[in-house]
Amino acid sequence: MKLQNILYSAAMAAMAIALGSCSNIDEDERLIEVEKPQANRAVLIEDFTGQWCPNCPNAADEIESLMETYGSDAVIPVAIHSGPQGFQGGTPEMPGLMTDLGNEYYNSQAIEYQPQGVIDRGGKQLYTAWAATVRNELQKTALLSIKIDNDYSETTRKLTIQTTLESVKGIDGVNGKLQLWLVEDGITSVQIMPDGSYNFAYLHNHVFRDAVNGKWGEDVSMTEGAPAEVSHTYAIPEGWNANKVSVVAFVYNDSGVLQVAKKSIIDNSNN
Repeated sequence: MKLQNILYSAAMAAMAIALGSCSNIDEDERLIEVEKPQANRAVLIEDFTGQWCPNCPNAADEIESLMETYGSDAVIPVAIHSGPQGFQGGTPEMPGLMTDLGNEYYNSQAIEYQPQGVIDRGGKQLYTAWAATVRNELQKTALLSIKIDNDYSETTRKLTIQTTLESVKGIDGVNGKLQLWLVEDGITSVQIMPDGSYNFAYLHNHVFRDAVNGKWGEDVSMTEGAPAEVSHTYAIPEGWNANKVSVVAFVYNDSGVLQVAKKSIIDNSNN
């Protein structure tokens, strides 16, 4: 009985200490403020490619691998068909995917061969070096967030794009240019393969189609608590599959691409 009393007294003392420890915490210290989440960093890959480029499918495979590793929200590629190995014209059944604007970007970046890519406007690289650069870019702190709201009319094929840019908490004063591009996935057309054969049913993804707000975009500025909002309209051409078209929005300045985002013009999540 004496042992039971000792054990009971010890247990009660321990409980008292525990309760006392809880009650000694100041009420204000129990409620920890949750900081506003920082914007997740995303990376832009400008893939200068061509349908007559036999090594370009290897670069496309590398892009798919990077997207699988980091997610399609973190790695945003744009396949810019251009240069001497690009194909322009063609037929509706076998379209050429090169554009005049794509060639202007090709020349402005002084691309020397294909496939060659530019990651976050940090200099051109062979696709075998992309993985290391993407990994390093994703570790950088995002200075701003980009929100894209698309309103598309299937009747008129008119697209309205509302873009909201907001600097992250603690970052006051972000200046640069906002560029809005349209890309299309799932285009079937010809492609020379690494073995030299012609694949007439090759599936081209992330294909650059056009710039919505000019070749080099528009000036934007934002401060903490004062987001920048811009609106644009665009008529989607009849030959494009609107269900496969997305808006790519990115902000860049002399230091490179600060942030990038992508959103389909039609919400297919319920399909």
